[in-house]
Amino acid sequence: MYHNNTISKNKISSEFACRLNNLAPQQKVCIIVFLKLENLDKPINSRQSRIERKAAMEGIRNSAKQALGYIHKIIQDFGGKQLADSPDALGSIPVEISAAGVEALAESDAVKAVVEEQEIVPANDTNRFYLQNLEC
Repeated sequence: MYHNNTISKNKISSEFACRLNNLAPQQKVCIIVFLKLENLDKPINSRQSRIERKAAMEGIRNSAKQALGYIHKIIQDFGGKQLADSPDALGSIPVEISAAGVEALAESDAVKAVVEEQEIVPANDTNRFYLQNLEC
């Protein structure tokens, strides 16, 4: 699951790809990797019970941990590091990695999408909030 033959640009926005092209290949960036989750295609037709929701979240985490195992070598090969111990309930994990590593991750079958970790700025620009952690 290291690489696939589809165009990785579908997994990275054109704006982010443009910013990556302006970086040196070894320059580090902070990203959020959305992992491809398996066996979670069942539609939910009604409100789930607490136990059902807990089981669904556990299924997402287990599937994401499996996908994370596939991309762990990519992260290491490109001098990256995970910024969280395990994927969250959405199947995503923050990573610091080189610009070249972002492209390699996007080419992996285990990755659904790669987004740039970025701040969220309210319209009045008085307070600033961040999507994930502030280690980068």
